[in-house]
Amino acid sequence: MSRRLQPVFALLLVAVVIGVPLWLVIATAGKSQGEAVDPDLTPPSEWHLLDNLRQVWTDADIPAALLGSLLIVAPTVAIVLLLGSMAAWVLARRGSRLTAVLYALGISGIILPPAVVTVVLLLRQLGLAGTAVGMIGVYVGIYLSTVVFFVTGFVRTIPESLEEAARIDGAGPFAVFRRVVLPLLRPVLATATILICLYVWNDVFYAFFVIGGRIDTLPLNLFQVASAGLYLNNWHLIFAYVILMSLPLVVVFAVAQRRIISGITSGAVK
Repeated sequence: MSRRLQPVFALLLVAVVIGVPLWLVIATAGKSQGEAVDPDLTPPSEWHLLDNLRQVWTDADIPAALLGSLLIVAPTVAIVLLLGSMAAWVLARRGSRLTAVLYALGISGIILPPAVVTVVLLLRQLGLAGTAVGMIGVYVGIYLSTVVFFVTGFVRTIPESLEEAARIDGAGPFAVFRRVVLPLLRPVLATATILICLYVWNDVFYAFFVIGGRIDTLPLNLFQVASAGLYLNNWHLIFAYVILMSLPLVVVFAVAQRRIISGITSGAVK
């Protein structure tokens, strides 16, 4: 294969891998119940997308589930970004062996799976099982290592002279971090934001065991209504729900797209 054809082939491959499932979701969500019994790639004979979205919004009580998801996602992202960026700044500016060990332990959560049974039992002992606070704590513990990994590499690209100049002007450690380091971390924090949002927003497994349906989130709500038979064989409504659930993430990604790309290329190479 010639070098000129390689980019074209790569673009076609990406278009097929992403475009086919995306079209399947949109086409099925726009069909009637009879046409959507066996989901396929054929377009609907008559589009019912808006009607299906409106029906799902009302019947599945999406506003309540959306509020539940926001109550968990927003604090989780804020806490993870704050703690992770502060830890990454310290780890990036220290060159001792102890720091290297702490960094290795900090990012080990990326590859080591959490002990779900132990976490649930601990939350029950603390009285946090089935609460938003307990769920937020679980997500913070799981995804903090991801932020530490991304931000540490990015911090190492920031000249230390900027921080030294702030210290000469009398700024303390927290002032240096808040006024000098944190503004420069916006690209990589945008990357971490979309990753954490993606993980937490679509999570069913941990939410099912930790909050146990006491708090309704979008993925849990979809699981519950599908399991209860409300959407049994109603694939057009299930895919319409998937579209509504994905729209907030699409908006976040579209807004932060440039910073996300910059953060990945700058922070992951160190």
